[in-house]
Amino acid sequence: MRRRHFLTLSATSLGGVLVYTLARKPIRVHAQDGQQTTLKLPLRFFTEAQALTVAAAAAQIFPSDDSGPGANEAGVVIYIDRQLAGPYGQDRFRYTSPPFAPGVPEQGYQGSESPAQLYREGLKQIRGLHLLGPSEQQATLTRIEHTPFFSLLRTHTIEGMFCDPMHGGNAGLIGWQLIGFPGPRMSYAGEIDKYYGREFRPEPLSLAQVLGRNAKPGEDAK
Repeated sequence: MRRRHFLTLSATSLGGVLVYTLARKPIRVHAQDGQQTTLKLPLRFFTEAQALTVAAAAAQIFPSDDSGPGANEAGVVIYIDRQLAGPYGQDRFRYTSPPFAPGVPEQGYQGSESPAQLYREGLKQIRGLHLLGPSEQQATLTRIEHTPFFSLLRTHTIEGMFCDPMHGGNAGLIGWQLIGFPGPRMSYAGEIDKYYGREFRPEPLSLAQVLGRNAKPGEDAK
């Protein structure tokens, strides 16, 4: 039986609050000093060391900067952990029987290894990445940037930034705020007259907020 692993983070580093200025620049609002709490998040696929390594790699791919927060603030590593532990990670819904034919780039990954297997092997190449300085991290990732593992990691980082929060990423809807995406709203009929001739900048809403109830993500399907 696999020992349970957890990822321990500061609450202010994951899913804080973003507000927009009139110039449409997001500003991150941190908790006040002395009010920081620690989050202990259960991991389904990674060990804590692996999760920290993936978090460091994702932060290099999508770093926080003057325009707003990045992969770590959005909880990208939690998104990746959930996906790899679920049906997707085990290739439950992908055709994986030979013969295998070369694909075109538009078809995405066409290898025989499952995403989970790719990560298990790929993480061996960047073990301890979170213990290195920024320049060393960049150099390490540059060495593997043409591998299927890095390609998948980059794709997952982007997905984790902009997915619906029910999948574990886009904490606090910060990814959607960065690009001005309002979420899966069904209609704007109620706002047409109210905002006629005026700028309309709706606050992003997750699927759960739109539905008024929690939605079960595919990675939790049995």
